[in-house]
Amino acid sequence: MCRNELIQICQKLISIMAATILTVEDLQEFKKELFDELQKILSGNSIHKPKKWLKSQEVREMLDISPGTLQNLRVSGTLPFTKMGNALYYLYDDIIQILESNKVNHRRTR
Repeated sequence: MCRNELIQICQKLISIMAATILTVEDLQEFKKELFDELQKILSGNSIHKPKKWLKSQEVREMLDISPGTLQNLRVSGTLPFTKMGNALYYLYDDIIQILESNKVNHRRTR
């Protein structure tokens, strides 16, 4: 192996090593960026879009209702659904619309 080839190999190794070595400053910057992102998420500034279609279990948890109550909502036609195989799916927007249409505003009387 000639001297020039050895120098080229060493230069490549140095450039590879330089690309993978992290400094304390790099880690501190990463920590700051990660902390900022977590703050955005926790403060609600991040955009969270709910799933379009929910399974029965997700709807029951969302509304805190029993399987029987969910079945009654289906049977009565109150809550539209789609069936694929053995799974039932509900549109998130339908659930919100039903909640909004059944909202009751009470005034306190003294």
